[in-house]
Amino acid sequence: RNNVKDPKVAILYQNDDFGKAMRAGLRKGLGDMASRIVKEESYETTDPTVDSQIVSLQGSGANVLFLAAIPKPTSQAIRKCAQLGWNPLKLIQSGTASITAVLTPAGLENSIGVTTGKFLKDFGDPTWTDDAGMKTYATFMGKYVNGVNPSDILAVLGYTVAQLMAQVLKQCGDELTRANVLKQACSIKGLHSDMLLPGITLNTEPDNRFPIRQMRMARFDGKHWAVFGDLLTEQ
Repeated sequence: RNNVKDPKVAILYQNDDFGKAMRAGLRKGLGDMASRIVKEESYETTDPTVDSQIVSLQGSGANVLFLAAIPKPTSQAIRKCAQLGWNPLKLIQSGTASITAVLTPAGLENSIGVTTGKFLKDFGDPTWTDDAGMKTYATFMGKYVNGVNPSDILAVLGYTVAQLMAQVLKQCGDELTRANVLKQACSIKGLHSDMLLPGITLNTEPDNRFPIRQMRMARFDGKHWAVFGDLLTEQ
């Protein structure tokens, strides 16, 4: 609303529950501005490319493109936009916000200006070269997780989930019953994991078991994710 004059929104989404849920979430978040959505295109995970969908979305005249997609189609979409000379504000979901796995295949120059909401550090981002948490993660991956690319966003997420589970077990003490594990899993307060962005913590309660309640907006500048704006917290 504040960054794009007269926004016209196009959506590329995966044709399954994952993609449809993100599309619905965007519509809900836009509220009375959902009428600004001018075109939607879906893709199947078996599609070799999303080139035709991007061409169609460009034809809508949209100046904002939301990619509710997994890594490979996201890379393809960013690259195709560049080939077409189409430069909408490109918004990608946090699960594809990897420099090495998504933006590098798309072309770093092509990816300048791509924007996302982030809660995890990116293993390939030079911002975190000297970060203690990043060093701990890199050491762990090198020692215990052979054959997995540490820049894979699923690896970063898995490591974070594992740290959360370790905290649950610590809180259980010697009472490792199902009831107590569940109780402690719903009683996490202010846990900071190695790969969470600064200021973001994991929290759960019995009536809200989703541990991620915060995000930072970030824009790719050609080399790294530049965080901007205030810490966004679930209302």
